Amino acid sequence: MAKTLALQFLNRDKKTVTVTLDAPKEPVDAAAVKAAMDTIIAQNVFSSSGGDLVEKKGAQIVDRSVSEISL
Repeated sequence: MAKTLALQFLNRDKKTVTVTLDAPKEPVDAAAVKAAMDTIIAQNVFSSSGGDLVEKKGAQIVDRSVSEISL
């Protein structure tokens, strides 16, 4: 199972931009995630084709299971 932390932001064009982080430390601390997202916005860490990230939209843990098929 592969887990990722997906941080969702809105850019200046009000489009969703998702930043994903592999193997997040568990249990995930919601306050730390919120603070990290605030820092990303305040320090203008990322930009997108629709402009700078300006607002938090949400965050989620994505748990994905992959099964290899032998050919």
